[in-house]
Amino acid sequence: MVAQLLSVTFAAQDPRDVARFWGELLGRDVAEDARSVVVPGEEGQVGLRFFSNAAPKAGPNRLHLHVTSDSLADQQQKVAAALKLGASHLDVGQRPEEGHIVLADPGGNEFCVIEPHNNFLAGCGLLGEVACDGTRAVGLFWAEVLGWPLVWDQDEETAIQSPQGGTKIAWGGPPLEPKRGRNRQHFDLAATGDRQDQIDWLVRLGATCLNADAGGAVELADPDGNEFCLW
Repeated sequence: MVAQLLSVTFAAQDPRDVARFWGELLGRDVAEDARSVVVPGEEGQVGLRFFSNAAPKAGPNRLHLHVTSDSLADQQQKVAAALKLGASHLDVGQRPEEGHIVLADPGGNEFCVIEPHNNFLAGCGLLGEVACDGTRAVGLFWAEVLGWPLVWDQDEETAIQSPQGGTKIAWGGPPLEPKRGRNRQHFDLAATGDRQDQIDWLVRLGATCLNADAGGAVELADPDGNEFCLW
């Protein structure tokens, strides 16, 4: 039994503006449905979803995106394009020799434009990675949930990737950023069979059921306490 990853979903004070930014930066169309604004996924690339939430962002997110580049010129071009679309530079204590460039999107969400020739993200596509705070246990949990094999498991750091390749999801191990109330991002999943059976299975894997009627979805938390929704 596995669940399907529908999207990485972000709270935003202006979801249309943030979705427009990511659609332009990733070269994807933007669509709206009854509850959110969507930058649909593509073959091997995860989808992004943005929903309205008036609460201001407080502190760093526990999840951020990594955009890849093909050359130093391409990296600079992507940074320039992001800034033109409304991004801003961000200092999170990165060192100059690290190579990646840290930015914030118009909603204040941290993301990185990764240096070229990064072997870990080679072949992962433009949206190369969803980088998360998280323990090794939560990486193993999500590998089971999505049916994505581990492609990295070392020094408490883990990463998984679809068997078809594409965007990786990684967890950096301890120490973790403190959780400040509800996360502003979560994974949206689609049940692939009977939903109650899938909920029971997720709980056996280590999830906690938080809300059985979250606007049509069931809200759960993974072993690190990160909320996610099963539709």
